Amino acid sequence: MRENTYLLAVILVMMVVTFFTRVIPFIALHDKKDHPLLLHLGQYMPPAMMTLLVLYCLKTIDFAHSPYGFNELSALLLTTVIHLWRGHSLLSIFAGTFYYMTSLQLGWFG
Repeated sequence: MRENTYLLAVILVMMVVTFFTRVIPFIALHDKKDHPLLLHLGQYMPPAMMTLLVLYCLKTIDFAHSPYGFNELSALLLTTVIHLWRGHSLLSIFAGTFYYMTSLQLGWFG
């Protein structure tokens, strides 16, 4: 029982700290939301971060052995097609992730 209480306390502290580290910039920069630097970062950081995440996910593809990266590349293609078709980031990311994890777990391509 004591261990469960300790674990819950640790999780609660981590939750509060994580929440406040995410909220502090919004509170601190609330009156500067029209600053040119923040507008520039708001425009270019999301695509830059998504590009970095995609490159990080694709860096371990093994093109020398079967399935030759087919799972990763087909998931990337599906994500891209859905995003271009619907223009909805969360939908395309969810669909691509679901497809990728399903193809891995069911062993569709290797």
